[in-house]
Amino acid sequence: MSGDVHVRICEHLGGRFPGVTRRNVYEKAGERVLVGMRKLYDRLHLKVNESKTAVTRAYGRKFLGFHFWQGPGGEIRRAVAYKAIATFKKRIRQITRRTCGRSLNEVAEELRRYMPGWKAYFKLAQTPSIFQKLDGWLRHRLRALQLKQWRRGTTVYREIRRMGASEEQAGRVALNVCRWWHKSRYEMNRVMPIAYFDKLGVPRLS
Repeated sequence: MSGDVHVRICEHLGGRFPGVTRRNVYEKAGERVLVGMRKLYDRLHLKVNESKTAVTRAYGRKFLGFHFWQGPGGEIRRAVAYKAIATFKKRIRQITRRTCGRSLNEVAEELRRYMPGWKAYFKLAQTPSIFQKLDGWLRHRLRALQLKQWRRGTTVYREIRRMGASEEQAGRVALNVCRWWHKSRYEMNRVMPIAYFDKLGVPRLS
């Protein structure tokens, strides 16, 4: 009889085991399975990738770009692994770098080539708030990119007024415009809202 079955039978009869005991039983069972897998792989002339193989709890482990977390009521949920998010942000930074010399339309076109595939792969992730934050971060970068391309305060003022901003709003953004990242918040959110980027064709993750 396996240790896991023994624990379950005893608990069914009224016995109680601390979490450490259950974990030890599961880890020993997992180690036996891993030994069997190694033997099978040897017969098939395959090699186990030891750097990605371990007998441990599922929480925090990365699997094909996902990791698992415990939601309300103990439900196990899927999330995009931290490394996959970091890789995504690195690629977005490359596409939206403020020295690329391309228009927002050209940047949006490149985003359309990259983001839909990433979104389709991670559509099983159960963390909508993460996708919402990434969408907001991307729009922030695009607003900063546009300010950088306008460069001069007079140009920023003229273009923002053309987009429907008031004189007061345009004046606040045009003041000390070299602070691209800081100035791309607040007032620019009103001048270039989500609908602006939807019309531009910038993909969304959420």
